[in-house]
Amino acid sequence: MNLLTAEHIGKIYADRVILQDVSFSINSGEKIGVIGINGTGKSTLLRIIAGLESLDSGQLIKARNLKIEYLPQQPEFPADANILEAVLHGQSPVMRLIREYEEAAAALLDQPADSELQNRLVRLSARMDDTQAWNLDSEAKSVLTRLGITDFLKTVRQLSGGQKKRVALAAALINPADLLILDEPTNHIDPAAVDWLEQYLANYKGALLMVTHDRYFLERVTNVMLEIDQTRLYRYEANYEKWLELKADRTEREQASESKRQNLLRHELAWIRRGAKARSTKQQARIDRFNNLNAKESPEEEEAVSMASAFSRLGRKTLILDKVAKKWGETTLFRDFSYIVDRHERLGLIGPNGCGKTTLLLIMAGILAPDAGSTQIGSTVRLGFFTQENESMDPDLRVIEYIRQTAEVIKTQDGELTAAQMLERFLFPPALQWTPIRKLSGGEKRRLYLLHVLMGAPNILLLDEPTNDLDILTLSVLEDYLENFAGAVIVVSHDRYFLDRVVERILAFEPDGLIHQYEGDFKAYQQQILERGSQESSDRPIVSRTKSADAPFTEPKKTDNEPVRLRLKMSEKMEYAAIDARIAELENRKTALQTELDQAAHDYIRLQELTGQLEKLTAEYDEAMSRWLYLTDLVEQIEQQKSKS
Repeated sequence: MNLLTAEHIGKIYADRVILQDVSFSINSGEKIGVIGINGTGKSTLLRIIAGLESLDSGQLIKARNLKIEYLPQQPEFPADANILEAVLHGQSPVMRLIREYEEAAAALLDQPADSELQNRLVRLSARMDDTQAWNLDSEAKSVLTRLGITDFLKTVRQLSGGQKKRVALAAALINPADLLILDEPTNHIDPAAVDWLEQYLANYKGALLMVTHDRYFLERVTNVMLEIDQTRLYRYEANYEKWLELKADRTEREQASESKRQNLLRHELAWIRRGAKARSTKQQARIDRFNNLNAKESPEEEEAVSMASAFSRLGRKTLILDKVAKKWGETTLFRDFSYIVDRHERLGLIGPNGCGKTTLLLIMAGILAPDAGSTQIGSTVRLGFFTQENESMDPDLRVIEYIRQTAEVIKTQDGELTAAQMLERFLFPPALQWTPIRKLSGGEKRRLYLLHVLMGAPNILLLDEPTNDLDILTLSVLEDYLENFAGAVIVVSHDRYFLDRVVERILAFEPDGLIHQYEGDFKAYQQQILERGSQESSDRPIVSRTKSADAPFTEPKKTDNEPVRLRLKMSEKMEYAAIDARIAELENRKTALQTELDQAAHDYIRLQELTGQLEKLTAEYDEAMSRWLYLTDLVEQIEQQKSKS
């Protein structure tokens, strides 16, 4: 089923042609990735489809009653809303009912003796039952938890930018929609949450349209790619890997066609210069053919970022951390961490959000002091710190003025390059260099900020989430640049593909407050974690599953001379006689507890208590089932022995 069709649409933004004569369609079940370098109009296209940007030409034809849900790069919420209210922001009747119920439940917590509030909550609970709204309410809390948000009543104004993005993502995911539009959904979420999001979107029943720099994510989720290139749009029935192949084929065909056209032009030009006269229809047709060939536009070469390496000499002494520790409030982020950075280090820092990765980078940079331990920075160290936010970027400065603040000229392997020349290598042509920074796209600002860091000729690079908002082409070039960078690279990133390309050692922040070291890239780290889990499981002592610790069950031993006569002990006979009733009782208790959990969705303290009870009861049930399987198998073997004797 066709959901939306774009016919010959065009968009001009800040005197720049973003889209020109673009046509495409979106159908049910399609999972579409939009790709292109920063500034080509990816986010603009998403906003147009979401109905938040107007068209300068063409038209959008949408299916009747089409429901669209949109996640922007920079979400905004009412400042006084709490997290749950922000997530349940939709205007469908069920969303309004859930919000009304949550408001009443919160009010009753403040005034538990208010009979009017109690009656209102009862009425709302009945309506929630009738509309099955409990499922949606539970899903909202489940999705938030998966994304690392557990305090549902915290106000939005208390959240960081990354937390707001995760709340907005949860809101987009749980609101029913025919078309889900996501702009950089993997920013600010850790690898475990990205893995979960991949599975969620792979099973999503509606159509999906998204912009993301995460190449593994594109590979595993999408089945259609839309590429924006030089104001035009190309559609590929492919995921990321297949798109790379098809794009290479298209580029090769275009180059071959252009080469053929140039050869014809040279041949026809030689004929014209020999003095051809338009005295016959044949000669005039040949002249017309020459004019048509000459008038045809050549395909523009794809723009590519070119990163020249400016580097300062790095001595033997680099960065030394000696038993550093840091707390945030009452929480220990890390402790007793010592490390000497090698001159050619390729180090990746990973861990869940809020574990202290950025804090450690700040300590390495000398910006933040540790609570314990010490740091030393070598005298020849020249740090380049690429932060998550574009620091000190005055929106009124022109692009070239911002870069000249760092350096007018730098020395590279290609010789001396001016600020203007470096800007051209980073896809800022002369006309754009005199544009105020405020007119740049989010991705262009990140690319400009990256150039600002590299213009300082660093010999140790600290990169904090460098992949956020950079396009895939720029990321590929940055990865090549870092591979050949002569100094040390220390990177915090959730981008698994980037880590696999760049790092050779992982520092993982773990719940015990220690930072553990793993050799290899991110895939190697994952494999080591799996192997460690398997080893711990095999090293764990095997405990027999009996009801009495005083009389542990041991398997009967066989000898080579005689078969073992199996038998049930008296305690096992009694256990076997009662175990069916025991399992039935546990099943009934589980069902009752699950019902109580559903009814206590608004009472977070009670919810936590019941969840703990359910975990214990589930463990009891699993133990009883394992014991039932063993005893049943033993009884069957005894019966078989009897029948043979």
